[in-house]
Amino acid sequence: MSAKKTVLVHHFVGQMPLAGIAWQATQYLSAFRRLGHDVWYVEDNGVNPYSPKENQLVWDSTYNIAYVARMMERLGLGDRWGYWDPVKEGAWVGIGREQMMALYGKADALINLCGSTKLREEHMACPVRILIDTDPGYEQIKIAQANAYSTEFVDAHTHLFTYGQNIGQPDCLIPAGTRPWNPTRPPVDLELWPFDDHPAPEAYTSVATWQNKGKNVRWQGQSYQWSKHTNFLKFLDLPKRSGRRFELALITPDPSVNKQVEEAGWRVLDGAEQSETMESYADFVRRSRGELTVAKDIYVRTNSGWFSDRSVCYLASGRPVIMQSSGFERTIPTGKGLFAFADHDQAIAALAAIDGDYEIHRKAARKLAQDHFECSAVVKEILDKAGL
Repeated sequence: MSAKKTVLVHHFVGQMPLAGIAWQATQYLSAFRRLGHDVWYVEDNGVNPYSPKENQLVWDSTYNIAYVARMMERLGLGDRWGYWDPVKEGAWVGIGREQMMALYGKADALINLCGSTKLREEHMACPVRILIDTDPGYEQIKIAQANAYSTEFVDAHTHLFTYGQNIGQPDCLIPAGTRPWNPTRPPVDLELWPFDDHPAPEAYTSVATWQNKGKNVRWQGQSYQWSKHTNFLKFLDLPKRSGRRFELALITPDPSVNKQVEEAGWRVLDGAEQSETMESYADFVRRSRGELTVAKDIYVRTNSGWFSDRSVCYLASGRPVIMQSSGFERTIPTGKGLFAFADHDQAIAALAAIDGDYEIHRKAARKLAQDHFECSAVVKEILDKAGL
């Protein structure tokens, strides 16, 4: 193993305190710690905090700061984080500003998870600056269009990794350009997500924001939406077609959307409530028979190879996953524990296969998590490629 490194993980748990986001950060933080590195969580993007309950930006960071603190205490890293409070000018929580600036100077690597932070001068003191692009398509297309902001944003990093595992392949429509985008996968900590062998519930579930806005793009005459709702609408009749039970924990401010989804046969739950704590989120996954989900339009139609950081939690828990194809089946085995679908018939066939021998598929799901998404292996590959 390489010598102990000091690693700063930048993310946005405080900005948007939802459990799925906290778990995403946790998988990386835990992996660096398991590999023996000195890992810190940093949030200094200067964006106002969001309140899931109010569904809007707020001017009080108290709840958001407490959320970060609980996440870090849960990991046993209660003294290893810093949050720049944008609501109070010049305020740092966790460690102070002076200690944070000193960390930038001594750190071996900065991990910009999800591209959560536009790197500034102080960040450049870190010799290795790794971008983990969890939303493939947007930045690559903007750079191909010579967008100055995206070009500057991406080029501030020394190493580029993406969940778009097919970027650079002939059948992937995302332009690779001249920059070396290294494929990676969402990691999962198998100890934090143990195999759950309780009797299987009946309902397939997922958690989703109905509609995302702000990152839709046009490329080569096509419009791509950075949102799932267009694909949910295509498969909204699956409950009635398949005769199975489905539940969707939705984050949406529009009651008419909930009504539309419910009328199609889904049970709609409050996504903010299910995601209120990391424990409630994990319980929701374990109460599921498996996950059935679609993917964002930009991931699917570009054949990006994207895979979900939420779905790896289902797999690790021994919950089979049925996911709309983004081309991920090129690099991740399917047919046992994991299925890709492009139409109704494939989705219904996957449901029938799982029902045919649920125990085989739940064990296969766990093995997929072990073989392809185990957090230490995923993160070690990133460090090795970055020369660390």
